Amino acid sequence: MNRQNRSKLFFRAFFTILAVLALVVIGAFCTYMLWEKAPDISDEAPAQVSAQPVKSDSGSDDTGTAFNTDRQDGVYTVLLVGNDDGNGNTDTIIVGKIDTVQHKMDFVSIPRDTLVNISWNIRKINAVYWGTVNSGGVGIDGLRQQVKNLLGFDVDCYAVIDLDVFIDTVDALGGIYFDVPCDMDYEDSSQNLYIHVKAGYQLLDGETAMGVVRFRSGYANGDLGRVEMQQKFLKAVAKKMLTASNILTKIDDYAKIFNQYVDTDLSVGNLVWLGTEVLKMGVDKIDFSTLPNEWRSPYIYLIPDETLTLVNTYLNPYVEDRTAEDLHLPS
Repeated sequence: MNRQNRSKLFFRAFFTILAVLALVVIGAFCTYMLWEKAPDISDEAPAQVSAQPVKSDSGSDDTGTAFNTDRQDGVYTVLLVGNDDGNGNTDTIIVGKIDTVQHKMDFVSIPRDTLVNISWNIRKINAVYWGTVNSGGVGIDGLRQQVKNLLGFDVDCYAVIDLDVFIDTVDALGGIYFDVPCDMDYEDSSQNLYIHVKAGYQLLDGETAMGVVRFRSGYANGDLGRVEMQQKFLKAVAKKMLTASNILTKIDDYAKIFNQYVDTDLSVGNLVWLGTEVLKMGVDKIDFSTLPNEWRSPYIYLIPDETLTLVNTYLNPYVEDRTAEDLHLPS
C-alpha cells in the first residue's frame, strides 16, 4: 500500500500529536545538556523580558516563566503542522497551549477546509503552506499569519511533521494493545484503502492501527464516533510512550523518527526543557478540541462567538481575553 495515498484520508491531527510526544520525550532525557532553556515567546508580546523562574506561594521555584504583565506565566503556544507530501497540502493544523504552571496541555484542531482570506482560487487553510511556497514565500510564515488571523495571536513556535511518523512510532513502541470497538471492513481501491480488523482487545502494529483510526463507516454517529475512538487510541499510545521502560529503551528510536520527520524552530535546549515539563503532566492532562464550525460547501466557516470563547478558554496565552476585534474571520 502506498504511504502517500494511505495518509490522505486519515484523521491527521493524531499523527502530529504522536510526533510531538516523541519530540518532548526525547528532550526529557537529555537534561544533562547545559543549554536547557524555555522556548522564546512570540515577538508580538510587548515589554518582553528574559525568562526567569516563577516563585510559587510556598517560596520554591516553579517551572513557569514570567514574561511580562501581558502574558500568563509559564504558558507557551505551538503550531503543529502535518505535511502530507501525497497531495501537497497541510491537512493537519493544530495549535497547542502548554501550561507549565497548571501542568496541562490543550490542543485545538483547525479543520483543513477552513475558509481563510487569501487571494488564490482555493481559499482553504490547508492550501496556505504550499501556496505561499509556490508564490516565493516561506510556507510556515504564511500559515502562521493565517492562524493569527483566526485566533487573534501569534504562536511562539512551530513543528512541521511528515505524516508517516504514525506508523513508525506505533511500530517503535512494539505495537499498542487496544480494544477495537467493532468489526472494521472497508475497501476503496481508488485510495488504496483496505481495512479488515476484527473487534476485540488486541495488539495493533502500525499498519493495522492506521486502518483502525481511519475507519468510520461502522459508527452510528459517523465521524464523531471515529473521533471519539481515535482519542482513546491516542491516550493508549501516550500512556505507553511515557512509561519509564519505554522512555529508557526507545530513546534511539524516537530520536531517529524525530530527526527524519520533524522540522521545528525549537532548539535542543527547548526540547529538553519542554520534555521535563510534559513528564510532570500525565496523560489525563492532555485535552483535545476543534474550532467551532459549520459546513457550507466547499468551505468550513468558523462560528465567530464560539471560536472566540474556545480561544480564550483553551489557547490564549495572554492575561487579557482576546476580543472580536482581534480575530479576522472571513465571511
